[in-house]
Amino acid sequence: MLAKWWKKIGFLILIIACLFNITIKIVKRLSFDENVKSTVTTKVNNVVTQVKDGIDGKENKKDKKSNSKSTSEND
Repeated sequence: MLAKWWKKIGFLILIIACLFNITIKIVKRLSFDENVKSTVTTKVNNVVTQVKDGIDGKENKKDKKSNSKSTSEND
């Protein structure tokens, strides 16, 4: 009898597993507010880091130019 019903039993197990998986994802899902806050925080931190790196890069270039000018003047 089990040989006749193996496909139906397999599909039943598959459906139960899918429903269980969906239920877990719905229960553990982050709220919309938390999701938006984390996304915005990440983006803002990336932009701040890029701006700081850009400013530091410009200052380093200015320092290098002033050092090379003073070195060439001393020669």
